[in-house]
Amino acid sequence: MELILKQDVENLGFKDDLVTVKNGYGRNYLIPQGMAVLATPSAKKVLAENLRQKAHKEKQAVEEASKVAESLKQLEVKIPAKVGEADKLFGSVTNIDLAAALEAAGFAIDKKYIAIKGGAIKRAGPYEAEIRLHRQVQIDFGFEVVPEPKQ
Repeated sequence: MELILKQDVENLGFKDDLVTVKNGYGRNYLIPQGMAVLATPSAKKVLAENLRQKAHKEKQAVEEASKVAESLKQLEVKIPAKVGEADKLFGSVTNIDLAAALEAAGFAIDKKYIAIKGGAIKRAGPYEAEIRLHRQVQIDFGFEVVPEPKQ
């Protein structure tokens, strides 16, 4: 079944992508949830026209995302966390914590676009995350989890 996505779908594609999925997935999930529409010949023509009109805006969005990526590369983020013995954390540091730290630094990036390599962090030290700023702009972002100062 060929569908046109109306919004980004994790592990499938981005908005306005033409995708092929199994009939049940499209008919029972994507279409009823409003995430996709059938790719009829007329819908494909409308999509082609919309993409042609969006090309200029898309170019500006990519340029803006690239500028944000460059400024993110200059940023050093240290996330304080409570640690026990051998730098083991009480709890963990996740993409939510990294999104909050970036928000405090002046970058509003949604947590769903941040993927920490290796999952949740359980120890203090340097780590990397992949941040997707645009469908064509992804960066590897280095940050550090440091122990909170003892009082």
